[in-house]
Amino acid sequence: MILVIFHLALTFAVISLLAVGGGTAVLTEMQAVLLDQFNISPETFLQAYSLGQLAPGPNMTMVVVLGMQIAGGIGALVVGISFFLPSSVLCVWTGRCWNRIGETPWRRAAQDALEPISIGFMCSGVYAVAKSAIGGPISASLALAACLIVISSRVNPVYVVLGLGGLGVALHQVYPALL
Repeated sequence: MILVIFHLALTFAVISLLAVGGGTAVLTEMQAVLLDQFNISPETFLQAYSLGQLAPGPNMTMVVVLGMQIAGGIGALVVGISFFLPSSVLCVWTGRCWNRIGETPWRRAAQDALEPISIGFMCSGVYAVAKSAIGGPISASLALAACLIVISSRVNPVYVVLGLGGLGVALHQVYPALL
């Protein structure tokens, strides 16, 4: 058990430090590592991700659910600390360096270079989750509807997710093969 906890801590600390642009940027890698090393299925990963989206606070609190799934309460605690602490320390340190550099052309160039990389990583993460979640025409339609509603209105995304999720459950009862 101690080896599993140590492995969890190391794995999530490394993933934390790779999270350039936020936790969404590492979803693809996290999903692959968890499947390979801890046998967390794509469905379980998707369920944890969904809980993280609905929970208050950072959406990456999903890692705590994954830690709980792998090693119980101590796993949840270790994964939470291992995922959030290294990136927080790196962020504070980088912020201090950034402030010392000031408004130099080098700083602007670095920021301009990192922005598209971060966006690419986030798109990759969204793709990984969507690939697991969209299994048929109904789920694809619900995902498209959610995207359009969130983009075109000021409706709270939690209501969109809960409402369309409920509709998805109801449709699954009627058309289970199409979800």
